[in-house]
Amino acid sequence: MDSILRKNSAVAFSFDLELLQNDAKRIYMKKLAIDTCASFLARTISQSDFRVKEKGSYKKNDLYYRLNVRPNKNMTASTFWQQVVYKLVYDNECLIIQADDEDLLIADDFEHKEYAVKEDVFSKVVVKDWEFTRTFLQNEVLHLRYSNEKLSPLIDSLFNDYGELFGRLLTSQKRKNQIRSTVDMDANTAKNEQSLNKLQEFINKMYKAVSDKDIAIIPQMPGFGYKEHFSGGGNGIQSVDEINKVTKGFLDQVALSMHIPTSLLYGDIADVEKQTKNYMMFAVNPFLKKIKDEANYKFFEKAEYMNGDMLDIRPISYNTLFDIADKVDKLVSSGAFTGNEIREEAGKERSDNPNLDKHFITKNYTEIGSLEGGENEK
Repeated sequence: MDSILRKNSAVAFSFDLELLQNDAKRIYMKKLAIDTCASFLARTISQSDFRVKEKGSYKKNDLYYRLNVRPNKNMTASTFWQQVVYKLVYDNECLIIQADDEDLLIADDFEHKEYAVKEDVFSKVVVKDWEFTRTFLQNEVLHLRYSNEKLSPLIDSLFNDYGELFGRLLTSQKRKNQIRSTVDMDANTAKNEQSLNKLQEFINKMYKAVSDKDIAIIPQMPGFGYKEHFSGGGNGIQSVDEINKVTKGFLDQVALSMHIPTSLLYGDIADVEKQTKNYMMFAVNPFLKKIKDEANYKFFEKAEYMNGDMLDIRPISYNTLFDIADKVDKLVSSGAFTGNEIREEAGKERSDNPNLDKHFITKNYTEIGSLEGGENEK
């Protein structure tokens, strides 16, 4: 090819244009899909309430403050938990260490040495630009895994097919209704390199005028001819719809891998309550269970846990108290639950009122003991 181009500088000039370059890989489609799903899940998790229970009662201590308000000097709790979710989604694991001042820090990099019958060891732990010289044992850190296998290889394999198809559709759409131009020049101009450079500069200015201005006047020059060729054909709207379908299809597959209902991502209002329940049950609650199990093992001894000391995580509720008022009335009036049991299920703290630890029955909320006594008297 080089020997052919050397023989004709005009041909070499035409092959040197960058207009023929094509990039079929559209990495931003992949990043958009993953960020959309990860951000959706992160926003939900970050609104959870982390409660510390001691001997059956909720306490607001230093651990409660760090989990719900300020885990460390540079992060709010919501930002902290969002970053944890992003780490788990992108890296499939997240390491949280506790510094000497008890700040909770998210490791950006670390080495994990696994053992079969003794505790794993974490070394070369890096947080931002700081590397810890000490090693951490498994019982000193919170080590979370998202799934058994990394999500990224699955998404990468999926993107290889979707990305190639997306790139071809996008390239095809650009070619439709495209204005193509040709420039004719005489042989003397083609042989002079200085003339070619000036001509190229003139063509660039002419191209900018045609693309930017509604009306562009192109002067005619001796030995220089400019022609436009319109590329039509096909329905442009249909091609855009095809591109959107490919993008939507890839997002659907990523959401499916993370158990996020696509209707929630798109803001559909049909069956939103049912889809929200599925999302909370299959995506959010298992995520919180991983955090809860790991934290209960690391922050509490076995004897403390058996005695009622534990971390309880309450996810964000999609129902208000007004939505469940009728159901609460039935549960209490039937005598099945006490008022305090209902309060705990609703995410509220127990009340000190002793009447809320009693069972009532009938619509008049008559105390069970009083009802039995009244019947005996009759």
